[in-house]
Amino acid sequence: MSIKIEKKITGYTVVKPEDKVAATKAAAAPKEPRQAEVIQMHESVERPETLVGSTFKIKSPLFEHALYVTINDIVLNAGTPHELRRPFEIFINSKNMDHFQWIVALTRILSAVFRKGGDVTFIVEELKAVFDPRGGYFKAGGVYMPSIVAEIGTVVEQHMKNIGLIHDPEMDEATRQLVAEKRKAYEAAGAKKASTPSAAGAGEGRGEGGDAAESSGFPKGATLCQKCNTQALVLMDGCQTCLNCGYSKCG
Repeated sequence: MSIKIEKKITGYTVVKPEDKVAATKAAAAPKEPRQAEVIQMHESVERPETLVGSTFKIKSPLFEHALYVTINDIVLNAGTPHELRRPFEIFINSKNMDHFQWIVALTRILSAVFRKGGDVTFIVEELKAVFDPRGGYFKAGGVYMPSIVAEIGTVVEQHMKNIGLIHDPEMDEATRQLVAEKRKAYEAAGAKKASTPSAAGAGEGRGEGGDAAESSGFPKGATLCQKCNTQALVLMDGCQTCLNCGYSKCG
């Protein structure tokens, strides 16, 4: 069968029989599945009908009623090795309506930052750095909260830890053992002083700070640690040492 060529020939190649066989095998070979695109959090991601989340309760002496903080997460790339769970929105509810305006403003701003994507963990430090001019309070465990906003920041931090967005560096075994030994030595020295009549009178009138330290399980007279905000800082061998996180002013 002849083929009429109506255009000018600019080049040619000789097709061998083995080339035809190779081309046929390549066409019959199964194509590799196309890799799915990894979706990262950004402001154009649409909100699905259902979100997963957690609700935290905040009971502060500054408020008559408790605050309930709900943080909902969006799951990106579900069912793939690139699955991510990222905070998408936050709500704060309470019977107390005295601070309704700033609570609504705070939740809307935080939700907008969550949806923006990127590294949103900076929110935690910004919230925890807010101080109440009227003074803070101690929560259960002897942890000092400088303001109600700081406790909301602590809740956001805990949620980010739960979903793997923040990784809390664990205390190594050597430091843990050292803290346990120091605490045991401090309690032994305190028990020895308490047995003397002069020490019994000196232990009176410690106030709210002493009660918070006692309820937290740390020795009486412990002061606030600037690193972990826990009333667990004691004076040992002329050096301030935290019995909770191991921080020491002497290094």
